[in-house]
Amino acid sequence: MIPRIYIPGDSGALALGAEKVAKAIAKELAERGIEAKIVRNGSRGAYFLEPMIEVATANGRVAYGPVKPSDVKSLFDSGFLTGGHHKRWLGAPDKIPFLAKQTRLTFARCGINDPLSLDAYKSLGGLKGLQNAVAMAPADIVKQVTDSGLRGRGGAGFPTGIKWKTVLDTTSERKYIVCNADEGDSATFADRMIMEGDPFVLIEGMTIAGIATGATKGFVYIRSEYPHAVATMNKAVEIARKAGVLGVNVLGSPNAFDMEIRVGAGAYVCGEETSLLNSLEGKRGVVRAKPPLPAIQGLFGKPTVINNVISLASVPIIMDKGAAFYKDFGMGRSRGTIPIQIAGNVRNGGLFETAFGLTLGQIVDDIGGGTATGRPVKAVQVGGPLGAYFPRALFDTPFDYEEFAKRDGLIGHAGITVFDDTADMLKQARFAMEFCAIESCGKCTPCRIGSTRGIETIDRLAAGIEPEKNLALVTDLCNTMKFGSLCALGGFTPYPVMSSITHFPEDFKPASARVAAE
Repeated sequence: MIPRIYIPGDSGALALGAEKVAKAIAKELAERGIEAKIVRNGSRGAYFLEPMIEVATANGRVAYGPVKPSDVKSLFDSGFLTGGHHKRWLGAPDKIPFLAKQTRLTFARCGINDPLSLDAYKSLGGLKGLQNAVAMAPADIVKQVTDSGLRGRGGAGFPTGIKWKTVLDTTSERKYIVCNADEGDSATFADRMIMEGDPFVLIEGMTIAGIATGATKGFVYIRSEYPHAVATMNKAVEIARKAGVLGVNVLGSPNAFDMEIRVGAGAYVCGEETSLLNSLEGKRGVVRAKPPLPAIQGLFGKPTVINNVISLASVPIIMDKGAAFYKDFGMGRSRGTIPIQIAGNVRNGGLFETAFGLTLGQIVDDIGGGTATGRPVKAVQVGGPLGAYFPRALFDTPFDYEEFAKRDGLIGHAGITVFDDTADMLKQARFAMEFCAIESCGKCTPCRIGSTRGIETIDRLAAGIEPEKNLALVTDLCNTMKFGSLCALGGFTPYPVMSSITHFPEDFKPASARVAAE
């Protein structure tokens, strides 16, 4: 049996040196005259262990990591092709604590096989959901997705089934499925991992969405900063089309659905669905006023389903295992699993898929392992650059849409950024306003002007100028932005600003008072 060596081609692993490791292993195989097959899989998401290579042995797969090119010769000397022990030895991948604690539904295949092997995808349960869908009436598919409790994983948490039903019930000669892969939040990489590590699950989910709503064309809108994802998705679409997964007769059924990949220029605001639609149409990426809703009048004025990558990639398992199976995971109105992305100043950074309900403290301390610096955790930002900063006093908050909302927070795309006690929260609040000012599309005054005035006001606070008056002014600005902005960019910027002021008031005192307190 020819040994199989799995080396991630995921861009996160590549950034950590996976390509150099792959070349070193290929060179060592050649020099030793050993015949082996190198498989470029996706990442399992344990980035603190990347590059993590795996070898298929008679007793199952054995992982090693993080592997450096300088480790390769000693790996061969230690007999790693048969699972031999080495300082980088990690054992069976699914028994590594970070991975063993997860509940992987959406990411069940990610990091296991060649992302562009449709046969490998099918051998691991792929296409079962689509096979079930082509035999069902559109309304029954929509009902199953609705009954599962799946909500938008892009940030808003809107029920997916309701959006699909609106498009299904809207009469039109043309309908579209648009996948929002403009993953721009800090500390988020789940969409990219799916597209690079398991692209067929996204294609399957989009095809099911098309059959369910009567849409025959789909677009995946990917930000230009994701060249590896763009390349992988383009190849996967070609493979799916040749195999009859896409086309005029999906899996031999009367249903037609095809799709293509479009690349955005990287504007953060194009993560907002109506700005994304404008960009797809070749227009400037600015927010559209609603109504009309995109589900009724969306891309090119036609009914359009716009879902995030993870929302669509979660559909195949719902259609395979059933609504009740998926809904059994989670808590409250937050059903199923959520891929939590842990980043920032943290020891165990990576993607952790689990059912809703873990507390923020469990995620940061138990799974993330605390800070990388070893210093105390001061704040955790959940939900990207527009998410609230939570202090340790709120670490008992369950990871659930409603529970976070109760504490003036939001889950967003489930990105978590950890900060230690050296972080200056006044500077973080200023960054939020600055980010909004730079990324604003300029369509509405509260976002365009409010963020600029916010920077100026926070600068006056930092200089100790009329602190009480300027704190009141920042609060008033945030209130105007929250309720007056056309979209979530201006509407959510107050979350990081006000949470910083509320939970870390000592960082907003004049410099002289802060020095005296210390």
